[in-house]
Amino acid sequence: MLFEFKDLEEIKDQYDVLIVGGGPAALGAAVYSRRAGLSVLIVEKVLEGGQLNFTTYIDNYLGFPNIEGTELAKRMKEHAESLGTHFLNASVEKIIVEGETRAVVLDDGRTIEAKVLMIATGTDPKKLNVPGESELIGKGVSYCATCDGYFFKEKDVVVVGGGDTAINDALYLSKIARSVTVIHRRDKLRAVKILQDKAFQRPNIKFLFDSVVERFVGEKKLEKVIVRNVKTNQTSEIHVEGVFIAIGSIPRSDLVRGIVELDENGYIITNEWMETNVARLYAIGDVRKKNVRQIVTAVADGAIASVHAAENYF
Repeated sequence: MLFEFKDLEEIKDQYDVLIVGGGPAALGAAVYSRRAGLSVLIVEKVLEGGQLNFTTYIDNYLGFPNIEGTELAKRMKEHAESLGTHFLNASVEKIIVEGETRAVVLDDGRTIEAKVLMIATGTDPKKLNVPGESELIGKGVSYCATCDGYFFKEKDVVVVGGGDTAINDALYLSKIARSVTVIHRRDKLRAVKILQDKAFQRPNIKFLFDSVVERFVGEKKLEKVIVRNVKTNQTSEIHVEGVFIAIGSIPRSDLVRGIVELDENGYIITNEWMETNVARLYAIGDVRKKNVRQIVTAVADGAIASVHAAENYF
């Protein structure tokens, strides 16, 4: 689902609050900032809503017991837009922090300043980094079940991982594929119990525990997966046409590397108000160091940062 953006002519050269990224954290921050009377620009290079757009259904966001991710993203975006938030479809190439200046440089060379910057760039999926993976991306290897699942109707597929995302992917794919094999390196899943229960009850979902992928094999497309049991060290082959990798995420924090403090994994370190160690530069959502990464916590991050910024810098 594509959203319309404000024309470039409507975008100003300076805002009170400029948010890099357009997921739930950014949209939550926009709503609270606009309610405080601040001008807001969200710069997002793809779609508002972030990972919501690649989530089939959501049943854990308060007030929405069962809603499609794209629909929730649409509602969040419309809410922020209704309050006067500006949106710009562009890529941020550089963050500028010099003295009192807070600004972004866009891919077209344009610079936009703000009194407050918020980084809401989210994360990218982790790769297995095994032989054949990079060569077969788009030829049977995928990191997004809702994006590519349709292409594997009535075929055998594999999901790699054992967390919420992996099991959600397995459940989604089980309605499309002939069979789904979940490969997990541990002896039990990490997903929440309600997802585990659903997956264990789904007849065409199988589980391969204590196992890791050694390599992907195929010429023009994926043909099989070589799997190794971590306890016995024995290898086996699984003949499938699709593999969906869901083993975690990598924070998109390169824009602020060397500017703000990061942890050993690259997540942005903040205090309870979402402030980084640089004044008027906040980090919100999945890109920051935190214990729980959910829609509700992302929105909360945005609200907290916006309230703090409004009270302290305007």
